[in-house]
Amino acid sequence: MNELFIQFIAVMTVVGSISIKLVGIPDQIRMLIKTQEIGNISLLNYWLSLITYFFWTVHGIIKHDVVIILAQSLGVITTGILLAIIFSIKRKKSAM
Repeated sequence: MNELFIQFIAVMTVVGSISIKLVGIPDQIRMLIKTQEIGNISLLNYWLSLITYFFWTVHGIIKHDVVIILAQSLGVITTGILLAIIFSIKRKKSAM
Protein backbone atom coordinates (compact mmCIF):
# COMPACT_ATOMS: atom_id res chain seq x y z
CA MET A 1 0.00 0.00 0.00
CA ASN A 2 1.13 3.55 -0.61
CA GLU A 3 3.14 4.80 2.39
CA LEU A 4 1.59 8.28 2.16
CA PHE A 5 -1.92 6.81 2.33
CA ILE A 6 -0.97 4.70 5.36
CA GLN A 7 0.42 7.78 7.12
CA PHE A 8 -2.75 9.74 6.26
CA ILE A 9 -4.94 7.02 7.77
CA ALA A 10 -2.73 6.92 10.88
CA VAL A 11 -2.95 10.69 11.33
CA MET A 12 -6.73 10.74 10.83
CA THR A 13 -7.13 7.91 13.34
CA VAL A 14 -5.16 9.86 15.93
CA VAL A 15 -7.03 13.10 15.18
CA GLY A 16 -10.39 11.34 15.54
CA SER A 17 -9.35 9.57 18.72
CA ILE A 18 -7.98 12.71 20.33
CA SER A 19 -11.05 14.73 19.24
CA ILE A 20 -13.33 12.36 21.13
CA LYS A 21 -11.19 12.80 24.22
CA LEU A 22 -10.67 16.57 23.94
CA VAL A 23 -14.11 17.57 22.66
CA GLY A 24 -16.69 14.83 23.33
CA ILE A 25 -15.83 13.78 26.86
CA PRO A 26 -15.01 17.31 28.12
CA ASP A 27 -18.34 18.49 26.71
CA GLN A 28 -20.06 15.76 28.74
CA ILE A 29 -18.07 16.85 31.81
CA ARG A 30 -19.16 20.49 31.34
CA MET A 31 -22.79 19.40 31.03
CA LEU A 32 -22.57 17.30 34.19
CA ILE A 33 -21.01 20.11 36.18
CA LYS A 34 -23.57 22.61 34.91
CA THR A 35 -26.72 20.49 35.35
CA GLN A 36 -25.63 18.09 38.13
CA GLU A 37 -27.90 15.57 36.35
CA ILE A 38 -26.63 12.02 35.91
CA GLY A 39 -29.89 10.22 35.21
CA ASN A 40 -29.26 9.63 31.50
CA ILE A 41 -25.56 8.77 31.78
CA SER A 42 -24.50 5.23 30.93
CA LEU A 43 -21.99 4.23 33.58
CA LEU A 44 -21.33 0.93 31.82
CA ASN A 45 -20.31 2.78 28.66
CA TYR A 46 -17.81 4.96 30.49
CA TRP A 47 -16.43 2.09 32.61
CA LEU A 48 -15.87 0.02 29.47
CA SER A 49 -14.28 3.03 27.77
CA LEU A 50 -11.93 3.55 30.72
CA ILE A 51 -10.91 -0.11 30.75
CA THR A 52 -10.41 -0.13 26.98
CA TYR A 53 -8.34 3.07 27.03
CA PHE A 54 -6.25 1.63 29.86
CA PHE A 55 -5.47 -1.60 28.00
CA TRP A 56 -4.69 0.29 24.79
CA THR A 57 -2.28 2.46 26.78
CA VAL A 58 -0.60 -0.64 28.21
CA HIS A 59 -0.43 -2.10 24.69
CA GLY A 60 1.22 1.11 23.46
CA ILE A 61 3.75 0.95 26.28
CA ILE A 62 4.58 -2.67 25.46
CA LYS A 63 4.94 -1.82 21.75
CA HIS A 64 6.83 1.44 22.49
CA ASP A 65 4.26 3.28 20.36
CA VAL A 66 4.12 6.89 21.50
CA VAL A 67 1.06 7.67 19.35
CA ILE A 68 -1.01 4.94 21.01
CA ILE A 69 0.28 5.86 24.46
CA LEU A 70 -0.59 9.55 24.10
CA ALA A 71 -3.98 9.07 22.46
CA GLN A 72 -5.20 6.36 24.80
CA SER A 73 -3.76 7.75 28.04
CA LEU A 74 -5.68 10.93 27.27
CA GLY A 75 -8.81 8.76 27.22
CA VAL A 76 -7.89 7.26 30.59
CA ILE A 77 -7.51 10.75 32.07
CA THR A 78 -10.67 12.33 30.62
CA THR A 79 -12.87 9.29 31.23
CA GLY A 80 -11.46 8.95 34.75
CA ILE A 81 -12.32 12.59 35.46
CA LEU A 82 -15.81 12.07 34.03
CA LEU A 83 -16.43 9.02 36.23
CA ALA A 84 -15.08 10.84 39.29
CA ILE A 85 -17.52 13.70 38.65
CA ILE A 86 -20.41 11.27 38.18
CA PHE A 87 -19.66 9.55 41.48
CA SER A 88 -19.20 12.90 43.22
CA ILE A 89 -22.63 14.03 42.02
CA LYS A 90 -24.14 10.67 43.07
CA ARG A 91 -22.58 11.00 46.52
CA LYS A 92 -23.93 14.56 46.95
CA LYS A 93 -27.42 13.55 45.85
CA SER A 94 -27.54 10.52 48.14
CA ALA A 95 -26.41 12.66 51.09
CA MET A 96 -29.37 15.01 50.61
